[in-house]
Amino acid sequence: MFVILDVITLGDALISMYPMKEGALRFCPQFERKAGGAELNFAIGCARLGLKPGWISKLGNDDFGRYIFSFARGEGVDVTHVGFVNNYSTSVYFREVLTDGASKSFYYRENSPTEALSEANFESAYFKEAKVFHVTGVFPSIHRRNQELVQHAIQLAKNNGLLISFDPNIRLKMWTMEEAKSFTESILPDVDILLAGEEEAEMLLGKMPVYDYIAKFHQYGVKQVVIKRSAEGAVGSDQQTIFDAAPFKPRAVVDTVGAGDGFDAGFISALLKGRSFEQALRFANAVGSMVVSVKGDNEGLPYYEEVQAVLGELELVDR
Repeated sequence: MFVILDVITLGDALISMYPMKEGALRFCPQFERKAGGAELNFAIGCARLGLKPGWISKLGNDDFGRYIFSFARGEGVDVTHVGFVNNYSTSVYFREVLTDGASKSFYYRENSPTEALSEANFESAYFKEAKVFHVTGVFPSIHRRNQELVQHAIQLAKNNGLLISFDPNIRLKMWTMEEAKSFTESILPDVDILLAGEEEAEMLLGKMPVYDYIAKFHQYGVKQVVIKRSAEGAVGSDQQTIFDAAPFKPRAVVDTVGAGDGFDAGFISALLKGRSFEQALRFANAVGSMVVSVKGDNEGLPYYEEVQAVLGELELVDR
């Protein structure tokens, strides 16, 4: 028997070693163990915003893998399609965080447990009742075969009537620009919702005005295009109207990692809860601004009521 889900995502998760002091990595003697990964962050963000997310993945059969599994399950993510595998260590990465919230990532994810995934791990019944299948460019960058798995999963999702949401999330430490561009172009005709950062749009299409990015992506057949512009908000189009959503000023910028994942979760959650495209842009901007004010990969992902308060839709009593 399968649970009824709102969204499903596919991807790697890893232990995030968060520095206990700001500055260059070589001068940080202590780190705090956390859980991270773009797709996991997205799933957690959706759960906190009131959706029922499912996550497909593999973890190492070790204590780090068991920690991530328990953490995701505790956050309300369905982990019935997350398995443990022997002979693979759960991936790890170290964070370097500077005083302005900017950071660098140092990955140790060779021989990722997700290499044990195969087409047999994707069951049609799991997708049957869901509404959105969300993928990012991170998982296909880990191993060449993952690209074929993503394409297979996309077709399975489309056959079951799901919308396909895609965040390019280009990590040039993981693959070349040519590989990222080739893969992105191969799946764009199947993408319904594109959630790309402005820098990623430039990588994929070359430098041009933001409205031209939107037009180019529509030409691939993408129905809803969103360009995330960080501190400048977001611009998006539903093929009929272009919307320019102003940013929300965060309380402080202490850690920018996870803001894009939070934006994605905010946008998808808002759409599935019945908000208009324009309202979803504004909602997602609010979520992104809240994420950057908290240290950690997903600690700043808010609950639905907290976003409503930022939007002025709800008054929360703090004392």
